Order: sequence, then C-alpha cells, then structure tokens
Amino acid sequence: MVPFLQEPFALYGHSMGASIAFETARLVRRRYGVQPQRLLVSSCQAPQRLHFALPTYDLPDAEFIERLRGLNGTPQPLFDDRRLLRLMLPSIRADVELLQTYEYLADAPLDCPITIIGGLRDEVVKVAGLMSWRQQTTAQAILHLLPGDHFFLNAHQQLFLELLTTELNAHAPKYRFSNGQKVAWVIQ
Repeated sequence: MVPFLQEPFALYGHSMGASIAFETARLVRRRYGVQPQRLLVSSCQAPQRLHFALPTYDLPDAEFIERLRGLNGTPQPLFDDRRLLRLMLPSIRADVELLQTYEYLADAPLDCPITIIGGLRDEVVKVAGLMSWRQQTTAQAILHLLPGDHFFLNAHQQLFLELLTTELNAHAPKYRFSNGQKVAWVIQ
C-alpha cells in the first residue's frame, strides 16, 4: 500500500480486522505522515477497551469449535468437512489468539473521521464498546447499528454494502437517520 499513500484512501476492518485497520492507520501516520480519509470499523470494541477476561484461543478443539459456531460467522460447510476444518483450525485459532492477546498502546487520536458499525443483536460487542471509538479521533465519529448479530454483514449484506458505499462516497457533515432498518448517531 506504501506506493499509493499519496492518494486518498480509507481503511475498513470487521471484528479483528477493525483492530488491524486501526493499527495500520496509526502505523502509516507514524511512518509516512499520512492518515486515511476515513477509518471504518465494524463489530469490534474500541482498542482501548479490548480485553478478554476468558480467552478462548487456547481451549481444546471441541470447545473452541463450539465457540466458533456460536459466533455465526463461519460457514457451515467448514464444520461439515472434518479434513478442511482440521486444516483451517490452526489459522483460525492463531487469528483469535492475535485478537485476544492484543495490547493497546495509548497514542494521539487519529485526525480522520471514524465510521463505526455494529449489529443491533450483537452479543459479543455491545454499543458502549462501539461508542468508545470516539476517543480515537479528533474528527467526527458516526455510529451505525444495523439489524443482525456480530456478523450482520452476512445476513444483511445489501444494507451493509449500501451503508459502506455511502460512507466511502462521503456525506454531509451532520448525518443522522432512522428508519427502523438502521440507526445512526453522530457521537459528539
């Protein structure tokens, strides 16, 4: 991405990817003096709140797989194919370990707006954890809640893609809507 940093760019990440997008934005700012035009994060607590009292990455395989099923984000065919599951499990476990052992280091907030997206029925990431992203920017933070759980982007793909497109195409400075399908707030 380094050769393209002189162009406007945005970063998006879902769940663990949100932490990666955030840390990428901070790294690019530190090393190259640029920031994304917008950081978009979904289904992830703000990095300063990421803490796992009961990590799951080191559970025995059977328990780990059941926790994975409970998130509703892994396609059922992976669970049905024992060979594929055995092949993928170490990578999935490593991803979960990366997230669950992440250590936030305080730094100056980003100067780009942050779009925060969550699922209305997410039992993993609560609204308070989403709203705390506000502390990571000196610019505007907008919270959108969409129908669904932690993986709302699978169940409500069209709605999610419309929202993502709107955010990436930039919008009015004060943006607020509610139509029963989706809710958004500007967090002051």
